Amino acid sequence: MKGLTHISASGEAHMVDVSDKASTERIAVAEGRVVMKPETLALVIAGDAKKGDVLGTARLAGIMAAKRTHELIPLCHPLNLTKVTVDLVTDDALPGVRVRAMAKVTGQTGVEMEALTAVSVACLTIYDMVKAVDRFMRIEGIGMVEKSGGKSGDWKRGNV
Repeated sequence: MKGLTHISASGEAHMVDVSDKASTERIAVAEGRVVMKPETLALVIAGDAKKGDVLGTARLAGIMAAKRTHELIPLCHPLNLTKVTVDLVTDDALPGVRVRAMAKVTGQTGVEMEALTAVSVACLTIYDMVKAVDRFMRIEGIGMVEKSGGKSGDWKRGNV
């Protein structure tokens, strides 16, 4: 097992120095879901939520959050993201919304935290926009699905 890179030899948290790392294309994909009552999902699909377009707003919130990850997570590097996508799919079987985010950069450090932040904030936005009609919603299964690039190489996990 590797040591924790954000912990110094003396045990203090610190920002990792990536200046000697090669700049490569890096991509990370994360997923999560918001589980809700069937009636709440119907409201989201119909576009009848009082606060407006739930899915469109959640998509924008996720993209904006990815761009600001370094302001939210103390030891993250600010990155020049080259692409962020947030896809939201309604799912009657949950019932709820599946959220998938992809973050891409050409740089010296990975974009896993940006993808995870995008999914988390998109899910929170969905919750916020319809909580007045369903306080029992659950945000579940947020996690990394795949990543590519960088020293540790590529890996992929099945759907959340």
